[in-house]
Amino acid sequence: MSYHQSRRRLAVAGVALLMAGSAAAQSTVRDEALDAQRTQAELQARIDNADDVVRDKLQALRQAREETRRLSDYNAELAPLVERQAETLAHREEALSTLSATREALPGLMRDMVERLRAWVERDMPFLEDERLARVENLERLLADPETSRDEKLARMLAAWRAELDYGREIDAWRGELAGDVPREVDFLRLGRVGWYYLTPDGHRGGVWKAEQGGWQPLDGAALAEVRKGLAIARERRAPALLELPVSQPVSASETPAGEDA
Repeated sequence: MSYHQSRRRLAVAGVALLMAGSAAAQSTVRDEALDAQRTQAELQARIDNADDVVRDKLQALRQAREETRRLSDYNAELAPLVERQAETLAHREEALSTLSATREALPGLMRDMVERLRAWVERDMPFLEDERLARVENLERLLADPETSRDEKLARMLAAWRAELDYGREIDAWRGELAGDVPREVDFLRLGRVGWYYLTPDGHRGGVWKAEQGGWQPLDGAALAEVRKGLAIARERRAPALLELPVSQPVSASETPAGEDA
């Protein structure tokens, strides 16, 4: 083989090596570009998912804030009533605690408080009327029993007053009989002493007790929906919420025991 032939072969071999190296380099660049694209796509997917999570959390936060606002408004409406009733009971308990020096006056005071309790129940909205009047009648029999100590009579009377005052702080629901020409079973809803409502089992009819008229007044569709919501709240089937319903009687009248000034 001549010197020139050898040079040509070396040159060809060198070109082949350069081409092979270039092809390998191009393949590496393509692989790196594909990896970069995949990484970018994965990063974008994570960013999109994070955005969705943030949006969901913001929406949940807005809903929680709105529910908190409604609960605060509802509590603000009931707070004055609850505070005044608690003050009334506290004043009575304080007055009774000072009677140790004048125990002779205690029987008369207890009879007077039982009479006031009966008058209050009879003038109040007639919810659970039989149960509440039976409590008063039991007190009247207890006061007439010479075998019962004064301390027990006093304790039972205060417990009865607490039970009546608690009605003004509670939201309650129960199923019972609606009096009328044809008595029927309905679901009752009571909001303290401010509102008393009923709803038929099919949810199509309902009413609100009106103290001034001394009877039931029908409710329209929007109010019926609010009664359904109130029943679910009272039975702990949904979170507390503000209810837009007509009242049965003014707050001042509902919180004043019979025989006392409003």
